[in-house]
Amino acid sequence: MLIVCVVRMEEQFILRVTPSIAEKLDRLLSETASSSEEQSLDLSFSEDGRSGTFIIGNEHFPASLLDLPCVVESYKTYDDCALVKTADIGQMIMVREAGDTAPDVVEYRHGLTPPMRDARKRRFRREPYLNPELVQRVEKDLLNIMAGGTVENAEAEANEQEEDGEQNARKVNKKPEPAP
Repeated sequence: MLIVCVVRMEEQFILRVTPSIAEKLDRLLSETASSSEEQSLDLSFSEDGRSGTFIIGNEHFPASLLDLPCVVESYKTYDDCALVKTADIGQMIMVREAGDTAPDVVEYRHGLTPPMRDARKRRFRREPYLNPELVQRVEKDLLNIMAGGTVENAEAEANEQEEDGEQNARKVNKKPEPAP
């Protein structure tokens, strides 16, 4: 007997709008149901999935889907006491005014709060540069070792490392001569 329990989290995103669009949204959402039937609210994306249009009534605003620099957790409560995690949010839809330029990057530089300003640059380390030839050589050597073989050029590399180590040791042991 196999029992599968699937706990599905809600799908959520951040909707970032300009203050003028926020006022229009607030008015639309605060109106009664009968008067809001005239106003429509829609979001549609183009083929690339990153750019689209946000529609409020008859007004169209350009929108972009951006990745956040880090994952944000969202919570909700039913009894004002216990919090329940509802989603991990990793993307944001940024709605702009009609004349504003579209961002040319896929990842948003900043987080959602002021301390996360320029988060990618300040808080995360850069990817190390790895020489692809060195990586391929090491992979090949590891595959040879796992197959029961030996590392090619192991003796030559060991001799080079020993010579480098001896030269570095000589430099460390050498005392600097005092200046006259």
